[in-house]
Amino acid sequence: MNDAVKITALLIPRPGQAAALEALLFDMAPRCRAEPGNLRWDVWREQGQGDERRFVLDELYRDNEAVAAHRATPHFKHYLATINDLAERVALVLDPAQVA
Repeated sequence: MNDAVKITALLIPRPGQAAALEALLFDMAPRCRAEPGNLRWDVWREQGQGDERRFVLDELYRDNEAVAAHRATPHFKHYLATINDLAERVALVLDPAQVA
C-alpha cells in the first residue's frame, strides 16, 4: 500500500505582494526538501506576465507522519503566520488513488 501524501496549494498574490510571496516560497524550498520524509517540494509559477501570476506548490511526503513533522518545523510555522498577508491560498491534501 502506498502511504504517500501529496499536497498541492494554489497561491494568488495579494496586490503588491508577489515579490514577497516569491521570496517566502523560494526560501522555504531548500528547507522543506531537506526534511527526512519529504520526497518533493517544488514551486511552479503560472505562465504569463505581471504580479497577477499564480504560484502552485507541489509537495510529496512519505506518509502522514512526515506531513506532521513538516508542519511542526519553524519554517512551516513562519509560512503559516505569513502566508495570509501575502496571498489567497487553497490547499489540497491528497491520498494516492491510482499512481504509477
